[in-house]
Amino acid sequence: SSSRNSGYDVFTSFSGEDVRVTFLTHFFKELDRKMIIAFKDNEIERGHSIGPKLIKAIKDSRIAVVVFSKNYSSSSWCLNELLEIVKCQEIVIPIFYDLDPSDVRKQEGEFGESFKKTCKNRTKDEIQRWREALTNVANIAGYHTGKPNDEAKLIEEIANNVLDKLMKLTPSKDFDEFFGIEEHIKELSVLLCLESQEVRMVGIWGATGIGKTTIARALFNRLYRHFQGRVFIDRAFISKSMDIYSRANPDDYNLKLHLQEKFLSKLLDKKNLEINHLDAVKERLKNMKVLLFIDDLDDQVVLEALACQTQWFGDGSRIIVITKDKHLLRAYGIDNIYEVLLPSKDLAIKMFCRSAFRQNSPPNGFIELSYEVVQRAGSLPLGLNILGSYLRGRNKEIWMEMMPGFRNKLDGKIEKTLRVSYDGLDSKDDQAIFRHIACIFNFETCSDIKKLLADSGLNVTNGLINLVDKSLIRIKPKQKTVEMHCLLQETGREIVRAQSVDDPRKREFLVDGKDIYDVLDDCSGTKKVLGISLDIDEIDELHLHVDAFKGMRNLRFLKLYTNTKISEKEDKLLLPKEFNYLPNTLRLLSWQRFPMRCMPSEFFPKYLVKLIMTGSKLEKLWEGVMPLQCLKTINLFGSQNLKEFPDLSLATSLETLSLGYCLSLVEVPSTIGNLNKLTYLNMLGCHNLETLPADINLKSLSHLILNGCSRLKIFPALSTNISELTLNLLAVEKFPSNLHLENLVYLIIQGMTSVKLWDGVKVLTSLKTMDLRDSKNLKEIPDLSMASNLLILNLRECLSLVELPSTIRNLHNLAELDMSGCTNLETFPNDVNLQSLKRINLARCSRLKIFPDISTNISELDLSQTAIEEVPWWIENFSKLEYLLMGKCDMLEHVFLNISKLKHLKSVDFSDCGRLTK
Repeated sequence: SSSRNSGYDVFTSFSGEDVRVTFLTHFFKELDRKMIIAFKDNEIERGHSIGPKLIKAIKDSRIAVVVFSKNYSSSSWCLNELLEIVKCQEIVIPIFYDLDPSDVRKQEGEFGESFKKTCKNRTKDEIQRWREALTNVANIAGYHTGKPNDEAKLIEEIANNVLDKLMKLTPSKDFDEFFGIEEHIKELSVLLCLESQEVRMVGIWGATGIGKTTIARALFNRLYRHFQGRVFIDRAFISKSMDIYSRANPDDYNLKLHLQEKFLSKLLDKKNLEINHLDAVKERLKNMKVLLFIDDLDDQVVLEALACQTQWFGDGSRIIVITKDKHLLRAYGIDNIYEVLLPSKDLAIKMFCRSAFRQNSPPNGFIELSYEVVQRAGSLPLGLNILGSYLRGRNKEIWMEMMPGFRNKLDGKIEKTLRVSYDGLDSKDDQAIFRHIACIFNFETCSDIKKLLADSGLNVTNGLINLVDKSLIRIKPKQKTVEMHCLLQETGREIVRAQSVDDPRKREFLVDGKDIYDVLDDCSGTKKVLGISLDIDEIDELHLHVDAFKGMRNLRFLKLYTNTKISEKEDKLLLPKEFNYLPNTLRLLSWQRFPMRCMPSEFFPKYLVKLIMTGSKLEKLWEGVMPLQCLKTINLFGSQNLKEFPDLSLATSLETLSLGYCLSLVEVPSTIGNLNKLTYLNMLGCHNLETLPADINLKSLSHLILNGCSRLKIFPALSTNISELTLNLLAVEKFPSNLHLENLVYLIIQGMTSVKLWDGVKVLTSLKTMDLRDSKNLKEIPDLSMASNLLILNLRECLSLVELPSTIRNLHNLAELDMSGCTNLETFPNDVNLQSLKRINLARCSRLKIFPDISTNISELDLSQTAIEEVPWWIENFSKLEYLLMGKCDMLEHVFLNISKLKHLKSVDFSDCGRLTK
């Protein structure tokens, strides 16, 4: 027998001096030679029952070896030992010493006779438990001693098996540097639903280098002991088969046959297994509980060969597929998909520090440098590990010398790994779209990318879907913006640089400051160049020649931007007065802080889709009417010198017009009323704007922002389709009577000067938010009887408001009411009982004397600095109340003890209530 006892590997159960002297002596020597620590029972005195020391030995051991001999069943000690082994051990290796396994299994022969003698005077229950234990262990594939000359070879084989199993059982420290692994495993465990006996397939999906394989291997190590068959199919396994058979035909029968042979050989630990049909997996595994991991899957033929149907596997089996291609999972009907996202900044810094310093945080002197490296790696675990290993053991001076290289060039190992994803794209269109995003369109909306590439011949819609499925981009759900990880973006740019390493003029995109500077400085651009994206902060001052862009006859995208605030730096790109040429082929013209007063006279933007000139020095865009039939977006935000806006009568496709903080703009031309596709108009902060066209009754217009247009006094007629209206700090004295707002969702009119919004009842069935805060003259809010979907009503600091109308009882979906600072509010509607209302803020309503009875479902109630005199007994009905704030209520005298019945109450504040006695 053996106990691990803080250091034992093997527990050996046996009986008989013949076994000890012959077989076990050599077996223990072989274990010692392989550094396997086995317990020897010389120090334990045998009796009728096994003691706690031996039971602990069995529990703490990692493997049990049971040596059945003819005398084994004559010992109740051994049989009770076997019971504990079956109860505690997951791995048991039986050895049948000069004994037929069937004699043990059926308790027959000499072994059976000895067993019958031992069973005398024993209970039926005890005898049955012994029988079951003997049968169970004898059913395990083990070793059978034969000829004496073969014993040495057999002992070595058994010892090798024990060593192999111990190596697999050794707790892995491979994942110590991957922080957050437990959270991943926790979430995956929910998808795996291990308690279910169904066969379940789960996908692990994410970008290259994000840690999918590491998470999968950690999960495999955690789970494999619970399965009869377990195998981790890695990339090397698949590649060997793929190298043998062509990938040209995904239905290649021989390839599938070969994959199945290798899979079954590995799973069943049978070398050179041969099969002759594709039902072999089903036949061999249909009754086996299997744990199968398929890593880095990029070809559906592998799944078809190894896990075509869940019916191939026994109850409780789990198949986990790891891939960067979501489409493969969906195509195969795998709906339980776990997406691996980038680690948080805190976890990323820990990962990097573990790789670079072998500790969890940066040492003194390396804090800022460490955070910069993590930012450069974009928190991608692959990048963190590679860069950390490069920097490990180097002093700060060497770090400082290496940092410029990290900033300006992608590490070769990282690029090689990420490049595989690009090369794996099946379509040339998809590769082209990838390069466009990497160089020009990162963080653009899907909609804008489609518009800008509409005439490119590329299948953009399908391409974006494919890039998402391949984990090469993400699309933010709300904004629908495309995001490519910074290391993937740099990989795409390296691919473009490789188009012409020595001559940037021959590349399709220019993105490096020095290359762009040189090409523009010597006017050497060619028709090869499709796009330029320049961070102006990367270059020194450049005086552009009038012909700087003339050679670039196919230039479609020009993007010149800066991350420096307008007031902090002078312009670096300086244009001569004679500068009059930009390519007419432009689809995107984005030039931050454009330095000219007017657009170049020879620029005819007939293909232009998007014009962005934020912070420009433009006083007007151009003279006359331009061919703008393709133009979708104009953004001149912050162009403070803009005095005159052009005739847009030919801009029939315009959808977005942003003129925020164009401080010199006094009026907008009437031709804006012809823009039948305009959905968004932003005039934020146009302080000098005095008039808008009287009728902007555009059916398409859904968003209108007039915040801070303090000189605008006449409100225009609006479309019935308007859904968002933002009018803060507006000087409008009266709203038109024909204002139709049935599609309005958001109404934000902060700081309104008028006494009321409108007369009568308005159809407001779509309204969800009404925000009238800081409207100090507002004496009454409009009739809201038809605003049944209103969720948020904000009337904060409406100083003239005395009461709420009784129609508030119709707001059955109202969740939040804020009337804080309404110092003239005296009464509050009672018996309204809005069950949807969760939060009420009446703080600083200094004339409010009566405790509001408006909702028994309230969770947050702020009545600080009110004139309320008592908290009534019926507050016990507010069963969901969590926060009650009544600090500085000078008139408060009494609080009923019923408040103690509120079980969910987390915080109560009655501080500075001078009159409160009980």
